[in-house]
Amino acid sequence: MKYRMVLWTFLWVAVLGCKQRDKAGQQDPAPTKAQMVSDTVEVDSLPQGDEPLYRTFDGLADTTFVRLADFSGDFEYDMRYATENNFLKAKVYECPECYTRVKTAKALIAANREFLKKGAKIKFFDCYRPNSVQYKMWEIVPNPQYVANPDKGSIHNKGGAVDITLVDLDGNELDMGTDFDYFGKRAYHDNLDLPQEILDNRKLLKETMEAHGFWSIRTEWWHYNLSAASNDPVANFKWDCPN
Repeated sequence: MKYRMVLWTFLWVAVLGCKQRDKAGQQDPAPTKAQMVSDTVEVDSLPQGDEPLYRTFDGLADTTFVRLADFSGDFEYDMRYATENNFLKAKVYECPECYTRVKTAKALIAANREFLKKGAKIKFFDCYRPNSVQYKMWEIVPNPQYVANPDKGSIHNKGGAVDITLVDLDGNELDMGTDFDYFGKRAYHDNLDLPQEILDNRKLLKETMEAHGFWSIRTEWWHYNLSAASNDPVANFKWDCPN
């Protein structure tokens, strides 16, 4: 009996020692992405090669202007006014950025989640637009069917409008019938004399955006205004460009 008690004691001490050694050598589990994200994390501050982390809207007022790319990586961009490929034939943005107010960004991210479920995502041509640029557009096309009068301001100038199309998950644009900023009846929503594929693509874009609080204008299939932003003040700030 004494021999058995000694043996059991030896075995118990050995097992306990192994557990303690395992625990001492074990590292805490890596924090999850949700635990690491805060509203002050900047994408470009992350170590190269790490998966990007995005900011949250915590603590931000709905009327605050934000850079959309800081909050989601699920969009595509072709910011035309940062190039000469636009109806102005001039580069009027120093660098390509998409800024909106927080409430607009929230609605865009929600709409894009729905598009992603259907195998598509939003591609931006224009977002917030300084009022000074609106005056340049009005000089070239002083027609309120296509360009808002800068004296009153466009909802683009308020951070509540976007010019967009849809691309598939490989980045290929869905056929919408015309290019962005096409001034003609082929771009009208009520022009139904178009191939069914084009009508279906426009319907997908329009119905999904409207379901998330946006409304369209008759003459431009690409333009969407957030209803909740229509009474916000006109802005004229210019965003900073990377050095």
